[in-house]
Amino acid sequence: MADAARHGTAGTPTQAGGAAQSADGGHETAGAAQASAEAHGSAGDGSPPEADRLLEIRGLHTHFFTERGVLRAVDGVDLSVDRQEVLGVVGESGCGKTMTARSILRLIPHPGAIVAGEILLQRRNLLALPEAEMRRVRGRQISMVFQEPMTSLNPAYRIGNQIGEVLVAHRREMSRGERRERVVELLRLVGIPSPEQRVASYPHHLSGGMRQRVMIAIALAGGETQLLIADEPTTALDVTIQAQVLELFQELQRRIGMAVMLITHDLGVVAETAGRVAVMYAGSVVEYATVDELFARPAHPYTQGLLRSLPQRGRDARKSRLFTVPGAVPDLLDLEPGCKFFARCLHAVADVCLGSEPPLEAAPAPAGAGHLVRCRRVDEIAAQERSA
Repeated sequence: MADAARHGTAGTPTQAGGAAQSADGGHETAGAAQASAEAHGSAGDGSPPEADRLLEIRGLHTHFFTERGVLRAVDGVDLSVDRQEVLGVVGESGCGKTMTARSILRLIPHPGAIVAGEILLQRRNLLALPEAEMRRVRGRQISMVFQEPMTSLNPAYRIGNQIGEVLVAHRREMSRGERRERVVELLRLVGIPSPEQRVASYPHHLSGGMRQRVMIAIALAGGETQLLIADEPTTALDVTIQAQVLELFQELQRRIGMAVMLITHDLGVVAETAGRVAVMYAGSVVEYATVDELFARPAHPYTQGLLRSLPQRGRDARKSRLFTVPGAVPDLLDLEPGCKFFARCLHAVADVCLGSEPPLEAAPAPAGAGHLVRCRRVDEIAAQERSA
């Protein structure tokens, strides 16, 4: 936990690896270049101006070099986060959501490495920073709340000490008394009752919801948080506590003015909290749109399958079985060249979909501006749905 606190991230200590390397990035198609520009709000699509851009991810590749071969956990991701917005990142387990977040903080466990791309925080490339300077970014400007607070908090230390470690690393000018006051203030900020007493509690003394609030307090302890990455923050919490944690994120966002990258597999959580959504599959972004646009006009077959699998309301809904996306996320060590969703897609055509991966391009009308999709058959699928 001490290493995690020094990094200023709320979670289990991991090795900081994967120094950025220069890469040629391959030959980008005109469509992919346009999609990248639109994803970064520079294509005249109504996105916020460049001055409002907080974080940009361009062509990010994070690979793991194993005995079986190279596993492309993050494979050419382009994303952007604006100031004070909530970006939802959704997809099944194993789609690369968490590894994308870890890449932002350069916390890639061995044998992984960031091999290509740029991660720009206020136009400064984090992948080019020396490790000592990157430590000042973690926990101060960008913080992360990892999954499973019970395994992320050290059971042998009081929660006050664990929050205080971040202050020791990032606020060295504080005296011991000032640190204790700040810890109490943070616990009060995240809604923990009787914070003066709770600073002496151990993690096992707290409920799951309160432990998650402690994790958020650790993430905010650096004092200048501009981006909070929340990795499955409502996992293993009951519905009532989930709602309280999500409300806390929204309240903190308003009070502190920070942006939030919300990683989840729960589309209901995204619908409630996010402004824009990136749908990931097998290490790539397959669809990118505003929340309203995505739920109204999903364009990629994977996104359509995810939405169809949600329980429907109404008396007639009880008579039909829930839709399930067939198959499972493919082995990233054994991918066919072409569309990664090919084996599970109900609209797949080998001659069209295989050979090379489709670019991320503008979705067909009536899709809104900035709605991007990675599918070569998207026009035909849309035409079939209109005629059905």
